[in-house]
Amino acid sequence: MTIIEVDRLTKRYGDQTVVDGVSFAVEQGEIFGILGPNGAGKTTTVECIEGLRTPDAGSIRVAGLDPQQHGAELKELLGVQLQSSELPAKITVGEAMKLYSSYYRAPAGWRDLLEELNLTDKLGTQFRRLSGGQKQRLSIALALVGNPEVAVLDELTTGLDPQARRDTWGLIERIRDRGVTVLLVTHFMEEAERLCDRLAVIDRGRLVALDTPAGLVARVAEGQRIRFRPSGPFDVAVLEQLEEVTSVERAGPQVVVTGTGNLLLAVTTELARHQVIAGDLRVEQVTLDDAFVALTGRRPLTEGA
Repeated sequence: MTIIEVDRLTKRYGDQTVVDGVSFAVEQGEIFGILGPNGAGKTTTVECIEGLRTPDAGSIRVAGLDPQQHGAELKELLGVQLQSSELPAKITVGEAMKLYSSYYRAPAGWRDLLEELNLTDKLGTQFRRLSGGQKQRLSIALALVGNPEVAVLDELTTGLDPQARRDTWGLIERIRDRGVTVLLVTHFMEEAERLCDRLAVIDRGRLVALDTPAGLVARVAEGQRIRFRPSGPFDVAVLEQLEEVTSVERAGPQVVVTGTGNLLLAVTTELARHQVIAGDLRVEQVTLDDAFVALTGRRPLTEGA
């Protein structure tokens, strides 16, 4: 069952088109990712879905509702964690949950949510005293307190350390297990590959691909990839002539070979013939990062970017 339908969505600011004819549908009960670099139009797209921005063209339906015409009804269906949001520094976790709970006709039990998100012991703690991971868990609790059918989570794990990020991923999976459809906005490849059932890849305001993570990878997969550090100088042409090899590249002191069939045996045998030892040898699979580069022509942000 389709719960979100976006058809030829367009949004402009002055003479700049930030969302350009984007269309996709989200099925009930899935984790649907909107993936792209910063500035690609991801947040503007979801803000139009939430009713926070008015599209210049196209249509949106959430459970059959138009966000612009049925804003009050939509608020009962959506739980939203914004890309950038802060609470008053001195408000406590318990006070925030009580306040947000009062906005809904049929709220969830907020104490149960805090227990599920391991925040019960922070009930009387002021917002300013929470760690980054605790603030993110509180933002999830606030997004779920209205018993939404759809949770929109925008760049949820930006700024978190690796362990806090993985803990948050587990929370997102549990949200889906509660029967909530999750619309996840991210630019982290690992996050998208781990969590999402399907992905809409957006770049420069346009939808460039829509598929499962595995399907996106399969579009650009070139078979196997071997990376190694040669023990000495050699002419890469000796590898390029092998039947199993499709490409050879140098990456600093390393050599990266892609190909098919029994690639590993073919490469190591040929190197041995030329008295070259393949040090630090690794056999790699094509990743979502590779698919992203192939689809958009640019590399995604790393955690340190």
